[in-house]
Amino acid sequence: MGFGMIKSHKHGVVVLDFGSQYTQLIARRIREKNVFSEILPHNASLAEILEREPRAVILSGGPSSVFDESAYAYDPNIFSADFAVLGICYGLQLMAHHFKGTVEPGTQGEYGFATVNVLQKNSLFDSVPEESQVWMSHMDRVAEIPKGWEKLAESSNGIVAAMCNPAEKLYATQFHPEVAHTEFGLEIIQNFLFKVSGCNPTWNPGTIVDEQVALIREKVGDAHVLCGVSGGVDSSVVAALLHKAIGDQSTSVLIDHGLMRKNETASCVSALKDGLGIQIESYDESNIFLEKLEGVTDPEQKRKIIGEQFIRSFERIADSLGTFTFLAQGTLYPDVIESGSSAGHAAEVIKSHHNVGGLPDDMKFELIEPLRDLFKDEVRDVGRELGLPDSLIGRHPFPGPGLAVRILGSITKDRLDTLREADNMYMSILKEEGLYDEIWQAFSVLLPVKTVGVMGDQRTYEDVIAIRAVTSTDGMTADWYRMPDKVLSKIANKIVNSVRGVNRVVYDITSKPPGTIEWE
Repeated sequence: MGFGMIKSHKHGVVVLDFGSQYTQLIARRIREKNVFSEILPHNASLAEILEREPRAVILSGGPSSVFDESAYAYDPNIFSADFAVLGICYGLQLMAHHFKGTVEPGTQGEYGFATVNVLQKNSLFDSVPEESQVWMSHMDRVAEIPKGWEKLAESSNGIVAAMCNPAEKLYATQFHPEVAHTEFGLEIIQNFLFKVSGCNPTWNPGTIVDEQVALIREKVGDAHVLCGVSGGVDSSVVAALLHKAIGDQSTSVLIDHGLMRKNETASCVSALKDGLGIQIESYDESNIFLEKLEGVTDPEQKRKIIGEQFIRSFERIADSLGTFTFLAQGTLYPDVIESGSSAGHAAEVIKSHHNVGGLPDDMKFELIEPLRDLFKDEVRDVGRELGLPDSLIGRHPFPGPGLAVRILGSITKDRLDTLREADNMYMSILKEEGLYDEIWQAFSVLLPVKTVGVMGDQRTYEDVIAIRAVTSTDGMTADWYRMPDKVLSKIANKIVNSVRGVNRVVYDITSKPPGTIEWE
């Protein structure tokens, strides 16, 4: 939103990203302790870091070796600043190397579970037993700690597992305290935040709401805001935030692009208008979207077409409603990260989110994205703080491009109707069985293949529906949900027997990574 430093973001933790698959998880763990965390690139300067006024900096793990010519650059001045530093995995090796300890190339690394023995009690290991299980993932190892440092712990095969220089507030662990496999990892992170760094647990939903309301008022002034609502949690929370901040200066618009789930448009409008008194109208733009998507099968092209048409539709609708300077939308931190915009450096583009990578360059609106720094579970907490109904807050995530990225191949009205019916039956059964709230996200996918079947003693050659269900907290990683056999059977039977043109149902058992949650 371009507001500069937000008050509750100060005195938090900066996580420097050295390429670890767990970097986002480190940031999440810190926020779970009600301390704000922000991810910056590994080469962020001390000046950039000090702008945030952090109490601590954490160096993530990463795939590099300190011996590589291409080893990630960093600002060495971070180690002499007045904040605590914690190095994790590669971060420990980097600190050992920087302070003239000895790091040796590993011939046999430690991967997976390991036993760690605490050699001396220290603030970092307060309430951690002398022996516990941790998660290791490294090849190189520290053979000799730097002069003036203390060895805090070692693994059962004698490798340095933790070290510190408490006078300088410098700490490091070879294992990963942020992953669930490390038995007392959360205690170690909590100790670092509060006993070593002196952080305060001031990051909470109430703080977020108060600050964003004030920032929106400051940004908008007397202007008017058009808020794009999709039917999902994120955009609904944005609509409620704007309503609280500027009332009738905000007009929420739900564009029905013809790619919504069954009855979704009507239920969302009703929940916001009748439940919270939000000024919202829906517009049926389905013919335009479907016409532009005709014959398009590439998922990136679908996302970009939908992203651009959303803006064009908003522009036309805005012109008919009055003068709007701003467009508000529900962009989240994972959207920004996956679209390659993370922390000001070129992250790998996993997929373009229609509201980040798919926006046209010549858009006439100025964007307002009050949730851009938040993970999904934080957004749900903000929604509760704002009084949104459980029916909206608990809704599974739904992509902005909607069913367009759940229909593999070409999109037609008939294929949309098929998927809507199948998905509605799937969701209904999950709710009947009391499983919906156990699952972070569940949905159906219509595949671009047909298979042979037998129905009523006759050969069929019809469509395949894939169903997916995952558990997660923030969408950055996810595990496939172990659906009970009897429920899977009930879902498959219901869809095959009730949805015309479908003769096979398959269940996706891929975790993220290596897969993404959505298929496209």
